[in-house]
Amino acid sequence: MAKCEICGKGVHFGKKVSHSHRRSNKMWHANIKTVRVPDGTNRRKMHVCTSCLKSGKVERA
Repeated sequence: MAKCEICGKGVHFGKKVSHSHRRSNKMWHANIKTVRVPDGTNRRKMHVCTSCLKSGKVERA
């Protein structure tokens, strides 16, 4: 669910580095919203990132 259905943006992995430079694993989640999108005569729900919403790649119903 944490993946954009338009551009495929999802989770990114990296390292969290503390002040003492100790490293541990970290995940960054994409800003995904559930949006109703017109699909012909019906509406359906899609998981879309906010950058796709802002750029106009998706039209809200």
